[in-house]
Amino acid sequence: MAGGKLLVRRFPTGGDRNFGYLVADRETRKGALVDPSPSPEALVRAAKRDEIEILFIFATHSHLDHTSGLSRAGEMTGGRILVFGDRDSTMGQRVEHGSIFPVGNLDITVLHTPGHTSDSISLLAGDALFCGDTLFVGKVGGTDMDGDARAQYDSLHRILLPLPEETRVFPGHDYGTAPESTVGEERRSNPFLLQPDLEAFLDLKRNWPAYKRKQGIR
Repeated sequence: MAGGKLLVRRFPTGGDRNFGYLVADRETRKGALVDPSPSPEALVRAAKRDEIEILFIFATHSHLDHTSGLSRAGEMTGGRILVFGDRDSTMGQRVEHGSIFPVGNLDITVLHTPGHTSDSISLLAGDALFCGDTLFVGKVGGTDMDGDARAQYDSLHRILLPLPEETRVFPGHDYGTAPESTVGEERRSNPFLLQPDLEAFLDLKRNWPAYKRKQGIR
């Protein structure tokens, strides 16, 4: 899961098939953790083994399964914990749409992608997109059927799908049909992203349990 100067490692972290990620710049050995909760120990061990200094610890949204291990990860690494709306104590940079957090020679760009929660963010590092519970492989994150679902539709179509098709998709859980994908593959095959308009998207959400059973999707 790594190429060139960018290092990406994925770890199961417990919870409901949660995924956490170690992302780093190979040259400078600077890195960050993404969604290390609820159990960050494996990510921290990997960072220490590879002599990677953890600068930041991001949670893609405020649900407990994505935040419960943040304090422990911070204590173990010294990394600064950041969620949407926070202001980094060293840089003075807020976690908001378009903000950039340098990790060595690597930039991590924050994309505000509300829907699953109002504070959901995705993080773009090189060609790697860490999208939390906004986008899974072959499906999307859960929402209500009112404003949150509409916000999610906009986040997907206005923010994530315009990214280059080779952008790698790393979701927050091992849901859907595979643990990772690309933006291009999701454009071509994700049934939610193939819907012609918002109303069709909402209709699939309403009828997703039946569709999922028919297609054998977890």
